Amino acid sequence: MMIGIMVEAVLYDTLKGSAVRCRVCQRRCTIREGERGHCRTRENQRGKLIPKTYGLVSSLMISPIEKKPVYHFYPGSEWLSLGSFGCNFRCPGCQNWDIAHSTVQEEIKTVRFISPQELVQIALKNRCFGISWTYNEPTLWLEYTLEGAQLAKENNLFTNYVTNGFITVEALDMIGPYLDVFRTDLKGFSRDSYQKIAHIDDFSGILEVILRARKKWKMHVEIVTNIIPGYNDDESDLKSMAAWISKDLGNDTPWHVTRFFPHLQLSHIPPTPVKKLEKIREIGQEEGLKYVYLGNVFGGEGENTTCPGCGRTVIVRNGLQTRELHMVEGKCQFCNTSIAGRF
Repeated sequence: MMIGIMVEAVLYDTLKGSAVRCRVCQRRCTIREGERGHCRTRENQRGKLIPKTYGLVSSLMISPIEKKPVYHFYPGSEWLSLGSFGCNFRCPGCQNWDIAHSTVQEEIKTVRFISPQELVQIALKNRCFGISWTYNEPTLWLEYTLEGAQLAKENNLFTNYVTNGFITVEALDMIGPYLDVFRTDLKGFSRDSYQKIAHIDDFSGILEVILRARKKWKMHVEIVTNIIPGYNDDESDLKSMAAWISKDLGNDTPWHVTRFFPHLQLSHIPPTPVKKLEKIREIGQEEGLKYVYLGNVFGGEGENTTCPGCGRTVIVRNGLQTRELHMVEGKCQFCNTSIAGRF
């Protein structure tokens, strides 16, 4: 058993009466002395903001990048993937609720501490292509992921955030120079959807951050929307989302439309009908998106990559594994059309 070391947060303001304002996520919590913010991972100790999960790892494994899911950044590559505790959302159907909804109290006494230096060494020893911060929201791990990402780049490793996109602009700009892949959730495209799923009233800041990651920091961006019946499956909203991705991010941005399965507080809701997902995929394609994928639906064409030039399959996947790659230097081997991404 090992408890993490104490570091001071890199982004916060000091306020009157020993209170602080966190500037890591867009909630910008005001935290009084002795209390924690909404995410439960950052504590005001005598007027200083302390991230309580620095280096504390709840989950660690080596997995293919397709499991993020990321389909257009070196398919088939293996990544050291890790997470900690806590989240700035409380999604009612969260699949990782045991760590994401954690109170971050007793749990931190029973997990492994891994320093940024050790993390990079583990990745190198296992011949990983890169490091992915995932499983819970990596934004809350800013100090740790920042150090890890800096060391990773020094050792020629790629880096990835699997995130809900609710990071502040200033936090994004801090880690931006060291982050290669920004795999972001778009949980809906209306105030109502975000209120029901993430309990926030305004998602415009998430759109701003995604655009900034893509355009200012030149990160590879892929979008995931988990379609929950009755929560975010309105086709007019999804049409608007697809149009925004296509026109603002670019029509070569991969969009993963994934199937919801009953879980946690949403155990009473049936799985998303596959026909519904197929219809949403068609909507995305009608809005000009070149790469729209079906997630949690295995064995169909919805998980393969089709060349936008000749229409032939250039990447065959099955069960989140790349099985066939019909490309040469990032181009379709049949018609020489460039495929968006890095290969």
